[in-house]
Amino acid sequence: MLTINEHYLKLQASYLFSNIAKRVATFQEQNPERDIIKLGIGDVTRALPQACIEAFHSAIDEMANDSSFRGYGPEQGYDFLRTAIAANDFQTRGADISADEIFVSDGAKCDTGNIQELFSLDSKIAIPDPVYPVYLDSNVMAGRTGDFQDGRYQGVVYLDSTKENNYVPVLPSEKVDLIYLCFPNNPTGSTITKAQLKTWVDFAKESKALILFDAAYEAFIQDDSLPHSIYEIDGAREVAIEFRSFSKNAGFTGTRCAYTVVPKECMAYDSKGKEHSVHPLWNRRHCTKFNGVSYPVQKAAEAVYSESGKAQTDELVSYYLENATIVREAINDLGFDSVGGENSPYIWIQGNRDSWDFFDMLLNQAGVVCTPGAGFGKCGQGYIRISAFNSRDNVVEAMGKIKDALK
Repeated sequence: MLTINEHYLKLQASYLFSNIAKRVATFQEQNPERDIIKLGIGDVTRALPQACIEAFHSAIDEMANDSSFRGYGPEQGYDFLRTAIAANDFQTRGADISADEIFVSDGAKCDTGNIQELFSLDSKIAIPDPVYPVYLDSNVMAGRTGDFQDGRYQGVVYLDSTKENNYVPVLPSEKVDLIYLCFPNNPTGSTITKAQLKTWVDFAKESKALILFDAAYEAFIQDDSLPHSIYEIDGAREVAIEFRSFSKNAGFTGTRCAYTVVPKECMAYDSKGKEHSVHPLWNRRHCTKFNGVSYPVQKAAEAVYSESGKAQTDELVSYYLENATIVREAINDLGFDSVGGENSPYIWIQGNRDSWDFFDMLLNQAGVVCTPGAGFGKCGQGYIRISAFNSRDNVVEAMGKIKDALK
């Protein structure tokens, strides 16, 4: 008799964004005459940068000729892209990262979900609350948690991120093995200072723990004092893996390209306490289960680092941050407390009511889709997240509708 992986049965309802999509679809079926403005899921709306489009077309032309056609590429990514990433995203900021420590993939969501495969099932995980659901759900699927009780999974160390600590969690009071951190944060939009991040690196070194650092939104950082990468912190190469994406800065949500950085000094341990580099383990996993990102997509990603590509991606980031300013100012004018929107495309709003009730009210009365904070964890109850990823006209219209609905 074939049996299932019963850990999947622990998962709560559907994936957060699938649940939102179902509610929106039901509303549209019942109200076909109503227009909906979606400020929930973090999907970009503007076209790819022109430099990326030109590189894409050029690479496709190469694929059209036998002499320049390319078949299977290196699973880790082409050297031209890995070298550009290392030079522009890390070495220019004083972070010692080499091209062969970068693994190109089809999305940070996949990488953050898959990385946990490298570690034992009895690893104690520490996860922020509220949190991007993939971190938690992938560990539930693997069997690192107990049952779901009172809004949380047993066996997980939750790192409360609240208004009281400015949405930057404090160090855990118990021993943990894997620590998930995300800054600028999804969903709260909060940021972390170099001094704060250094305490986490030091804690990981002392505890022989590993930090899984999601920096997918680093391009939105405007404050030069804030770290864009955990590798700007001394000692991080030994205790941290970093995840990055081209989705938000260059609009690759539908094109799919990201990367993970695994320094060769990054260590984990076997059951006898022997030290092992994580780099060859991830390389083996990558080569076994992934066949590489397509050549045209990687050429388009490389173009992000050209002079024109940098200018065009900067313009996209500025556009979405201007949207965030419009959202934040409108929300503040209505008297709500909020965080984010300055170094992040997300605005985290304290709604002073049940998150799903707030979601339904905005959908039904304003025709605006947000994300209920409760879907990100227990500490998200009472909050909603609004995304700045939409057109300027839609953002302005949505804020007007929200103001009318709340008044």
